[in-house]
Amino acid sequence: MAMEKLSNEPEDYVDEMLDGIVAANLETISRLSNTNVLVRNGAPVGEKVGIVSGGGSGHEPTHAGYLGEGMLDGAAAGEVFTSPTGDELDEMIRACDGGAGVLCVVKNYEGDVMNFDAAADMAAMKADTEVAQVVVNDDVAVEDSEHTSGRRGVCGTIFVHKCAGAKAHQGGDLDDVQRVAEKVIDNVATMGMALTSCVPPEKGEPTFDIDDDEMEIGIGIHGERGVERTEIAPADEIADRLAENVLEDLDPEGEIATIVNGMGGTPLSELYIVERRLQELLDDRGLEVWDAWVGEYMTSLDMRGCSITVLDLDSELKELLAHPADAPALSV
Repeated sequence: MAMEKLSNEPEDYVDEMLDGIVAANLETISRLSNTNVLVRNGAPVGEKVGIVSGGGSGHEPTHAGYLGEGMLDGAAAGEVFTSPTGDELDEMIRACDGGAGVLCVVKNYEGDVMNFDAAADMAAMKADTEVAQVVVNDDVAVEDSEHTSGRRGVCGTIFVHKCAGAKAHQGGDLDDVQRVAEKVIDNVATMGMALTSCVPPEKGEPTFDIDDDEMEIGIGIHGERGVERTEIAPADEIADRLAENVLEDLDPEGEIATIVNGMGGTPLSELYIVERRLQELLDDRGLEVWDAWVGEYMTSLDMRGCSITVLDLDSELKELLAHPADAPALSV
């Protein structure tokens, strides 16, 4: 049976969503004509590196929620769970080039990587734009998947947006901004889980079936099943399972920043229950949490579940996380 959505025609879902984002942020965000690209008002700014990202819709507030001073200058939206086209990515890159070059932050999915590669080549050819690219691959659940070669890019991408955006806002050149982005990628890890599937608007039904007493461990953000299905466990056990996999991969030793991220259909109260257990676990390991974010940062439509992200910090990354930013989904 098809499930209800607060929408009109499914084929208009993304178009109308983008118009709504602009309507809610008229003073700060604009839409490039005849595209699914949103840009920060005031971009490009001469001598500031442009920071752009994009991907399929359905992950809101990613990506447009991070458009703002100190974060992204451009965000391209594909159809739900589908990469934006190379042509639209090219338009975004050129629109966000103020002369200092553009850094593309790409989540590691084959369509995104392929289309961003093509767009960078087009922008360089058409407008002599200098483009650098980083590929985020923070998901420790899988080494390869049906959509990727290598690990998937998930919620750790938000830390990349924040730190790279801060370095660009501080006046760093393209090489320095790319270096910071790569540092975050090298020091961040994420793992997620779900109690339910999600329901894409055009499909109108869940992407996979799951019983009420089951959960998926190691899910992606495109409605994919996880790497393991088990009986539902208490929140503390779920937090332990996710955190232990992340910490085993990352092996942090000092100060860290964390994200407990909702997948779109999880009450904030439940995320705080996970955060409480995560803090206990980190305290037991002698790790100091310098900053903790709890909320919806990168979702999978209406999926019920969460992910845990850990970033291993040094003095530079702490400074960049603390640098002022003003975007709809994140303000510092």
